[in-house]
Amino acid sequence: MLKKVFGSAVFGVEATTITVEVNVDSGIGYHLVGLPDNAIKESNFRIAAALQNNGYKIPGKKIIINMSPADLRKEGSSYDLTLAIGILVATNQIKGDDIDKYLIMGELSLDGNLQPIRGALPIAVKAREEGFKGFILPKQNAKEAAIVDGLEVFGVDNIEQVIKFFDLGEPLEQTIINTREEFYKNLDFPEFDFSDVKGQESIKRCMEIAAAGGHNIILIGPPGAGKTMLAKRLPSILPPMTLHEALETTKIHSVVGRVKEHTGLMAQRPFRSPHHTISNVALVGGGSYPQPGEISLSHNGVLFLDELPEFKREVLEVMRQPLEDREVTISRAKFTVTYPSSFMLVASMNPSPGGYFNDPNAPVTSSPAEMQRYLSKISGPLLDRIDIHIEVTPVPFDKLADERKGETSVEIRKRVTAAREIQTQRFKESDKVHYNAQMNTKFLRQHCKLDDASMQLLKTAMERLNLSARAYDRILKVSRTIADLEAADDINGSHISEAIQYRSMDREGWLG
Repeated sequence: MLKKVFGSAVFGVEATTITVEVNVDSGIGYHLVGLPDNAIKESNFRIAAALQNNGYKIPGKKIIINMSPADLRKEGSSYDLTLAIGILVATNQIKGDDIDKYLIMGELSLDGNLQPIRGALPIAVKAREEGFKGFILPKQNAKEAAIVDGLEVFGVDNIEQVIKFFDLGEPLEQTIINTREEFYKNLDFPEFDFSDVKGQESIKRCMEIAAAGGHNIILIGPPGAGKTMLAKRLPSILPPMTLHEALETTKIHSVVGRVKEHTGLMAQRPFRSPHHTISNVALVGGGSYPQPGEISLSHNGVLFLDELPEFKREVLEVMRQPLEDREVTISRAKFTVTYPSSFMLVASMNPSPGGYFNDPNAPVTSSPAEMQRYLSKISGPLLDRIDIHIEVTPVPFDKLADERKGETSVEIRKRVTAAREIQTQRFKESDKVHYNAQMNTKFLRQHCKLDDASMQLLKTAMERLNLSARAYDRILKVSRTIADLEAADDINGSHISEAIQYRSMDREGWLG
């Protein structure tokens, strides 16, 4: 007897439906075909134990299971439940009249309980596309899959519930989520708040400008000045994610199994902070069976690189293209996957190997040769993609001891969101450009016109401070964002002069 059951495989951030064909014939043997990996080949031991512990068995017949399309590699243990139910129906141990209306996925424990799977959200999206009535999966993943409306999602604890559902018609509990309510519930309670930061008003202003225009930013300062503390609070002032962005972000995190059990949809923007020993594959994604890297996991959020010169140079260089294209494509001999990676880069570094460059009371000093070697790890083309450079100075004691609370993240975010709305209107005709940091030369000429006095100010600053040519575009972009925060139509001299302050690494005495 031949029976078909349906599962799913995830490639990139998209799912492909897998048809599991179970054929039972006279003879003895268990044959699993269709390019399964080792985890799937071992499934027959898990299935045999789980069935036996629940009063069923794999009969001593010839069982051939084909996972179609057969030329597509299948991996992971999430097909256990699919295969087990297929075997039970094909060997007439249970009824399965409606089995072809459901997508079934789950990893089995030996006692028949279910373990969570990866990629539940993209699988649910595909199941709805292909017209399945419902999706049966482990309870831990049910909220994540239930984001998709128009599909019945049943979270189950063990195989016994699934058997009773098909064999005896016992109903399963459907997981229903109000996506919008879930999404807006966590919006105004950021984990880290700017009101915790004492002093550092100029740096907070910088962060606000970076968030408003989507600008990449680098913080330079001695140890203990508060660089990491400030960076961790940046996601709390970024504009709230749209529902589309939240779905896109949850999809990527679902593929690597990083969505928390109690939250269906990710409402907070991601904040990723990889250690400086990270490899280039872990950063941009890849592997023999490609997985998203840190830059894709920070899509629609913030990628924080602490102690930037400590990262290997080749690791930093592989970021250049994704920073420009906002996606990363990984090619293999048989297939190509593209992961989105539109993130804000926030980097921090000490000004010298000892950490106290330009400080006369420094406990440690560095020689010019050490300085050059330290700073040469950061290439010009990478710095070229960072719009704002700001020096962070330690907070004086009287500010630290001050009991007054600073401005909250929610208050700052209101101003940032208003500035972003101006940019959304400005670039509504463009598919590629959504905020100021993404402006190309054409948009710069169009939206960053300067009057004579502002142009003269910029010319004088570039000559006096010995700013590089690449700083010119960056200053224009940042000054456009400062003008947007003030809801000003045109850029004036005060916007230009503030933007010029944020190019400290282009000046003589830094990278030369």
